[in-house]
Amino acid sequence: MCRGAVLESVVHLEIITGTSDFYLKKETAAAIGKFDGVHIGHRRLLDEILARKADGLAACVFTFDPAPAVLFGGSDDGELTTRDEKRILFERMGVDILIEFPLNSVTAAMEPEDFAREILAERMQVRFLAAGSDLSFGNKGKGDAALLRKLGPELGFSVNIIDKVCVDSRQVSSTCVREQVEAGNMELTERLLGMPYMIAGEVVTGSRLGRTLGFPTVNVLPGERKLLPPNGVYFSQVRCRGKLYRAISNVGYKPTVTEERVMGVESFLYDFDREVYGESIEVYLLAFRRPERQFEGIEALKKQLQEDIAVGAMYGSENIS
Repeated sequence: MCRGAVLESVVHLEIITGTSDFYLKKETAAAIGKFDGVHIGHRRLLDEILARKADGLAACVFTFDPAPAVLFGGSDDGELTTRDEKRILFERMGVDILIEFPLNSVTAAMEPEDFAREILAERMQVRFLAAGSDLSFGNKGKGDAALLRKLGPELGFSVNIIDKVCVDSRQVSSTCVREQVEAGNMELTERLLGMPYMIAGEVVTGSRLGRTLGFPTVNVLPGERKLLPPNGVYFSQVRCRGKLYRAISNVGYKPTVTEERVMGVESFLYDFDREVYGESIEVYLLAFRRPERQFEGIEALKKQLQEDIAVGAMYGSENIS
């Protein structure tokens, strides 16, 4: 089992994206937020709405696309979780409906009261709402948790405002997680996320050098906005065709074998040798092994790969099932 990974029962996820013109036919328990990283604070919100499924409510996640920081601030911060990765996680957790609400100059200008009435109460049929204590929404971010608490009873839904979760006396936030990823501290990143850091994507054709050297690998090209840890080799796990494999992954440009500056994630999977080009996989980074560097030649690279793979075979074997 992938350490801390989301492995709950999968339901079909209904996705509403690219439109503000929708109407849900079923009453919902909804969580609202950015959900970048889907960290343990976010999971508190999700646990709340998933628990309401027992009351006959559909579990619904409402998020903005793009995030407010991108629309208003031109944020260059990388994404901890891409849109596709969020979809994977929400579906695996058991969320029924995901609304990727288009954020633009028109929708961002909605007054908070109108948003609560027209979107939450009328279109989403919210009967229970979970949100973080730092929530802001509506025109100029004037809507907040206090306003929701006030409006909820009038509009027919109860509101649960969740306080920040702390780890090592520090509040967990997307910013906090981002700092650990950028530092390559994957163990603490895992604690903050409740699962190892994930990079999902489609397997693309590489140079096939690994196969020539006796180490066949799978290659994924992360999205342009995906936040990656420092270039280097990581102990990892890979989910492929519904099964988890122990692995070792290189994040970077592979300078010994190519001069092309294409950022990729290349993984060697233990006990795996299949053609999976074009298939979707998930790479989970567990711990930093060594920085990426350029070797004198292919033989030096091969020797280092043999050492990396031997060490990786011993890492975390007790965490696999």
